Amino acid sequence: MAVKSASTQSINISFGYLRAKRVFDVIFTLLMLIPLLIVVVIVAMCIWLDSGGPVFFRQKRVGLHGEEFTLYKFRSMYVDSDDRLHRDAIRQYMQGEKLNGEAGTTMLYKLENDSRVTRLGRSIRKTSIDELPQFLNVLRGEMTLVGPRPPLPYEVEYYSSNDWLRLSGKPGLTGYWQIYGRSQVGFQDMVAMDIHYLQQQSFWEDIKLIAFTPIVMLSGRGGA
Repeated sequence: MAVKSASTQSINISFGYLRAKRVFDVIFTLLMLIPLLIVVVIVAMCIWLDSGGPVFFRQKRVGLHGEEFTLYKFRSMYVDSDDRLHRDAIRQYMQGEKLNGEAGTTMLYKLENDSRVTRLGRSIRKTSIDELPQFLNVLRGEMTLVGPRPPLPYEVEYYSSNDWLRLSGKPGLTGYWQIYGRSQVGFQDMVAMDIHYLQQQSFWEDIKLIAFTPIVMLSGRGGA
């Protein structure tokens, strides 16, 4: 199912670059399979012991050219949590409002102390470990290793024609915003970063962003 586009604009991405990305996505993911399975088992056990319930969380996201797909994550919230708080936060974020005004915080545009998040969930979200099941989305071709953050359908409902440009490429497990922005930049800055990344079409930039990802994960900078 596709989310209705507000614009016919797009960024033309070369076939050669897309092909190189897809080959690298599959090879890299397959090479990571054994260590990933070990982490999955450990995190799954910790989630079950911490809060019971399902280990994985499935959620509709919007991908390439507005196509919806099911994204996989480790569950970091209590079962059947109400999403109204997050919907309100998304609306405020897209309007340029800060979600945290405390001096010195690195989480200006991210909800902190969310009561829906479990004790373990706070840790795996801060380090982005909750995102690891998205390697399945990469294998399935719904995502790529490097690309824009995959938005929620109710976020895309507010998109302008310029915002839609960030859907010209597949969403990524990591990316320019995920490394250099995260919760420290506003929505329009995120859009600008994603468009800049997509226009570069640089395979070596992808390699650099992948190399920086473990550093950002371990530091927990901007994660929650």
